[in-house]
Amino acid sequence: MVDIRPFKAVRYSRKAGNLDNLITQPYDKIDAEMQKEYYQKSPYNCCRLILPMEENKYQAARQRVEQWLKEGIIAKDKAPAVFISRQQFSLDGEECERTGLIAAMRLYAYSENMVFPHEGTYEAPKADRLNMLRAVQKDLEPVFVIYSDPERKTLTLLQQVAKSKPTIQVTDSLQVKHKVWRVTDPEKIRQLQTELSGKTVVITDGHHRYASALAYRDEMRSKSDWTGDSAFNFHMCYMVPIQDEGLTVLPTHRLLKEFKLTNQALQDLRRLFDVSEINPTVEALENFLKTNRNEHAFCVYVGLKAYGLTLKHDKRVYDFVSAHVSKETKIFDVVILRDIVFKQILKTGKLNMDENILYERWTKVAVDKVNSGEASIAFLVNPISAKTVADIAQQHELLPEKSTDFYPKMVSGLMMMDVSPSEKL
Repeated sequence: MVDIRPFKAVRYSRKAGNLDNLITQPYDKIDAEMQKEYYQKSPYNCCRLILPMEENKYQAARQRVEQWLKEGIIAKDKAPAVFISRQQFSLDGEECERTGLIAAMRLYAYSENMVFPHEGTYEAPKADRLNMLRAVQKDLEPVFVIYSDPERKTLTLLQQVAKSKPTIQVTDSLQVKHKVWRVTDPEKIRQLQTELSGKTVVITDGHHRYASALAYRDEMRSKSDWTGDSAFNFHMCYMVPIQDEGLTVLPTHRLLKEFKLTNQALQDLRRLFDVSEINPTVEALENFLKTNRNEHAFCVYVGLKAYGLTLKHDKRVYDFVSAHVSKETKIFDVVILRDIVFKQILKTGKLNMDENILYERWTKVAVDKVNSGEASIAFLVNPISAKTVADIAQQHELLPEKSTDFYPKMVSGLMMMDVSPSEKL
C-alpha cells in the first residue's frame, strides 16, 4: 500500500522577505541566465540551495541551510501537516487549475510495483542529487506523481479543504498562481491516507530525485539505527489525480542542430508519410497538429518552409515501423520520430541533449530557434495524455527521454522536508 504521512515542513519565515523573490522553477529547468536572475532577486532565493553557483555547490548549500535555520530565515513547523497545493494558470486563452496533495510518501523500489517511472534516468543527475541530499539532508523539491481516482474521492477531499483561506499565495515567473493550504486535522489526514493506501503512483517529474532518495535511504539505513518511521524512508511528493481536469501535458518538440532536410530525406519520408507543404506560421503548424491529433503526425519546420507529416495507413508501412521502433514503447509518436525519422532516415546516430538536440514546449519558441540559427530543423509533435503515460508506466515500459512536459512545474521554495537520521514521521 502507498503510505503517506504528514511532516514538519521547513518553510521560509517572514525574515526572508517576499516569497515571490524566493521561489524558483525546478533545478533542472534553471539555465545559467535564470540562475543569475534568481541570485539577484534575494540573498535567500531557493536557487542558492537547489543549484548554487559556487564551485563547491554541495558545501555551499549545506552551509546556507544551517545558517538560515540558525538565523530564522527558514524554520521547521512545530506540528506535522499535509498540504493541498493548487496552481492556477492560463493556457491557449483558457483559465485552468490543478489541485494536488503534498505529503511525505514512503519510498518503494520499482520492483515493489507501487511506484512506476515513465522515463529512464542518467547517472550524472542521479549522482548530483544524491550528493545534494547527503549535504543538506533535506528534500529541497518535491517529486511529482500521479494516481488514478476514478471515483473522485481524493479530489472531493482536496477541493473541500481548498475552500478555506490558503496558508501561502504566490505567483511565479511564468505567471502561475500557487495557493497552498496547510492541513493538520487528524481526521482529514486519516481520510486521505485511507483513500491513497490502495493506489499505485507514476512519477511524472523528479525521476532523478526519486532514484537519489532511494540510494540515500539505503545509505542511511546502513549507517544508523532506523525504524520504518525514519523520515529518510520517505520523500516529499506532490500527488495529483489523473482525473483532475487541470492535469495538463504539453508536447516536447525536438530541434536538431546539425542536420538538414535534404531532398533525399524528404523523398524517404514520402515513402512512409503523407507529406504536405503547409504555411510556415505558428498558427498553421499548431492547427495541423490539432487536426491530426488522432494520427501519427508531425510538423517539420526548416525556416522558409514547413511540412505536415502523417503516417500512411498501409500494412507495409506499419510492418516497417513495428520492426524498427523500440518494442518497449510500441508505436508512439516520439518513438517513431526517434527510431524511424531520426535514426533510419536522417541517420542522426546518438543525439545528446543541448549538444545536437534541443527540447522545447512552445511552438513559437521552437520556430524562433530555427529562425535564429540556434537549430536547423524543428520537429513538432502532439502531447501524450496523462492516462497514456500512466498506462505505459504500469506496464513496466519507458518512454524516450523528454516525452512529456507536465505543466506547470511545481515551483521550488514553498517548503522542504527534513530527512536527517534523527527525524521521524
